[in-house]
Amino acid sequence: MPNSQKSAVERYLCTGEHDSLFGGWPGKSFIARVRQGDLALRGALISLVRSRTGHAIVPEELVNLDVASFTRTKVGPMVRGLFSKVEHQLVLDVLGRSVVFLTPATIEPVLRQAPYLETAWSLSNLYLASCGAKLLSDDAPKLVGLSEGITCYVSTDYFKCNRQLDDFVVHEAAHVFHNCKRKTIGLPEVRRREWLLDIDFGKRETFAYACEVYSRILDLGSSVTARRELLSQVENAPSLPDDRVVVSEYINILRSAVAARNGWKQILRNCEPPRARGATSKSRTT
Repeated sequence: MPNSQKSAVERYLCTGEHDSLFGGWPGKSFIARVRQGDLALRGALISLVRSRTGHAIVPEELVNLDVASFTRTKVGPMVRGLFSKVEHQLVLDVLGRSVVFLTPATIEPVLRQAPYLETAWSLSNLYLASCGAKLLSDDAPKLVGLSEGITCYVSTDYFKCNRQLDDFVVHEAAHVFHNCKRKTIGLPEVRRREWLLDIDFGKRETFAYACEVYSRILDLGSSVTARRELLSQVENAPSLPDDRVVVSEYINILRSAVAARNGWKQILRNCEPPRARGATSKSRTT
C-alpha cells in the first residue's frame, strides 16, 4: 500500500476523518476511487476492532432475546402517547425493527453497512467501550447509543446499567421520530408535518432524555405519589452529562409531564418548534 494510502488509513482510524474525494486511491473515476477507499478504510477499521475485542462475548440476556418484541414493549407507551390510534401499529412495527445491539455477532456487518464512514467510526468506539477495550481516540465520545435514520444502535451496556431511570432503547427510539419522514413508513403528511414528529432542532436531545426518563417514571411509579418521588430523584440528581440539554428546562418539562394526564403530549408540546407550538395553541382556542 502506498504511503499516501497508509497515512489515510491511520488518519481515519485515529480520528474518524477522511478525504471525501479519496484522491489517493486508485480508480479511473470518482466512484471507483470512493469504492476502493471506502473498502480499505472499513476493512482496516474492522480488523482493528476485531483485534481489540477478541475476548468479547454475546451477553447472556441477548442470547435468546426477541429484540423486536422486547423493543415494542419498551417503546409501546411512548408510541401510544404520541401518535393517533390508527398509527400505533405501523409506528410500533418500524421501531420494533429499528434496534440493533452491538455484539460480536453484529458488529462486523454493522460496520460494513453503516451509510457513512464517520458513523462506522463512532459505532466502533461505542462497541469498544462496551467490551472494555481501548477506544480509537482519547477524544472519542463516550456513547451508549446512536440513531441514524430509522436504525438505533445500542450498546450491550444496556443490560449492565444499574441506574433505574436510564433506558437507552427508548432514548434512541425517540430520535427516530425526527429522523424519519412520515411518507418513508407509509403515513400521509398531516397539517404540513413532514416528519413523524416535529421536534425543534435544538431540543432533540432534551426530547429524547425526557422521553427516556418519563418512560421509566411511568414504569416504576404505580401511583401519583410514587411518580412524584421518582421525579424528585431527577430534580436532586447531578446535571446530565450532555451540554446540549438545558437541565432546568429538561426538569420543567418532566414536571409538566408528570402532572399531566398525557405526559407524552406535554413533552412534545414543550419540544416543538415555536411555530408549531403557536399553531397548536391557536387550534385549541378557535
